[in-house]
Amino acid sequence: MAKLSARGRGRGRRTMNEINMVPFIDVMLVLLIIFMVTAPLITPSQIDLPSVGQASRQPDRFVQVLIDRDEQVQVKLGNATGEPPAVPLNRLAASVRELQGNAAAGNDATPVVISADKSVKYETVVKVMDTLQRAGVTRVGLSVQTTR
Repeated sequence: MAKLSARGRGRGRRTMNEINMVPFIDVMLVLLIIFMVTAPLITPSQIDLPSVGQASRQPDRFVQVLIDRDEQVQVKLGNATGEPPAVPLNRLAASVRELQGNAAAGNDATPVVISADKSVKYETVVKVMDTLQRAGVTRVGLSVQTTR
């Protein structure tokens, strides 16, 4: 009988060739259930966008920077008529300064209004604003169309 029990013990000590996946699957299912229960409870982040302030009236004298759908930049006095010529971006600040000087006899406080076509990329409008800001132009605003 001693031989029989010794032989039975030897079989029980064989090494296993497979990894037991059941505990791993159990943990993953518990995590999946936790995420499925908590996901609807998480509120999405809210982004506070700036509101559009509306001036009581349009200024008497202003410099208008127009950006058309081909991303051509044009500069004109707000009350000027006719089609202004296209201005390259590297010459934009000088053109605005020149018109500000003409409009207010050297007063740098003449406002600049940027008007862009709705199909223009936001990046182009930001480049124009950045160019004016780096040149030291103050009082830059955006012309927006409100929904009707």
